[in-house]
Amino acid sequence: MTAYALSAVQVLAVAVGGLLLKGLMAKVRARAEGRVGAPVTQPLREVVKWLGRESPRATGGTLMGVVPVVLVVTTALAAALAPLAGVGTAGAAGADALVVVFLLLTGSLALALGGLATATAFGGMGASRAMTLSALTEPALLVAVAAFAVPARSMNLASLVRHSLAHPTGVASPSHVLATVALLVVVVAETGRMPVDNPSTHLELTMVHEAMVLEYGGRDYALVSLGESMRLGLLLGLLATLAVPWGVATSDSAWALGLGLVFLGLKAGALALGVALVEVRSAKLRLFRVPELLAAGFVLAALAVVVGVVVR
Repeated sequence: MTAYALSAVQVLAVAVGGLLLKGLMAKVRARAEGRVGAPVTQPLREVVKWLGRESPRATGGTLMGVVPVVLVVTTALAAALAPLAGVGTAGAAGADALVVVFLLLTGSLALALGGLATATAFGGMGASRAMTLSALTEPALLVAVAAFAVPARSMNLASLVRHSLAHPTGVASPSHVLATVALLVVVVAETGRMPVDNPSTHLELTMVHEAMVLEYGGRDYALVSLGESMRLGLLLGLLATLAVPWGVATSDSAWALGLGLVFLGLKAGALALGVALVEVRSAKLRLFRVPELLAAGFVLAALAVVVGVVVR
C-alpha cells in the first residue's frame, strides 16, 4: 500500500506542482522585465475556473474531447512510475526509461492529432511543427537516459537512482555532466520553452504548441493546460532526480518520503528558476535553427554514452 500511496502522492505533486512551477516561471520572467506579474498560483486558478465551464468543440472535433484525457492520463502514469520522491513506487520494477518516454510520446502524439482534428490552418501547422520537433527530441531523450544507464547497467529508473546514491562521486563525472546538459536541452524543447518556443505568443510565424490548442475551451482547455503543466513538472523533476539524486527516499518511512517530496520541490523549483532567468535573456530561435540546437543535444548525449562506456 505504501508503493501505491507514493505513486498517488507523486501524481498529485506533479499536477499541483507543475502548475505552480509554471506560475513561478511567469512570475520570475515578469519581475526580470520590470513588471509585477500575476501571482504564482494564477495557473492553478485558471485551471479551476475553466474546469467549471462547458467545452465548445469544432464540427467534427470529437477527437478533441479524447485528446485532453489521453494527455493527462499518460502523464499521470509516467509520474506514478518515475522515482521522483522515492524509489519504491508502484510498478517500480517495470519503470523502465523506455516506458516513461513512450508514455510522454503518446501524449505528444495525441495533442498533435487533436490539432489536426480541428481542420484549421493553425492546428495543422502547429501539429506539423510539434511532430518535427518530437522526431528530434525523443531520440536525444532516449540517448541521454542511456548515458545515465551506462554506469548502472540498467534502464530501470529506480536502479539508476540507487546506483547514483551508492556512488556519489559519479555525479561529477564527464559522462554525467554531458548527459545532464543534453537532458536539459530536451526538457526545454519538450516543454515548449525559450529559445525553442515562446509559451506567451500567439503569432503565426512563431507559435508551435499554442497553435494546436487555439480551438480548445472550457474543460477541454483546462485538461490540456493541466497536462502540459504536469509534463513540465514531471520532466523537471526527472531531470533533478537523475542529475542530483540526493533527497530521493530509498525507504518506505513516512519521514523519508515526506523529505523526498520537499527535496523534489526544491530541486524542481531551482531548475524552473534557472530556466526562467535564461528565457529572459534569450531570443526565440528561428524555426529552421531549432534542429541545430536539438542536434547539439543529441551529440552531447551520444558523447556522454561514449565517455561512460570508455571510462566504466
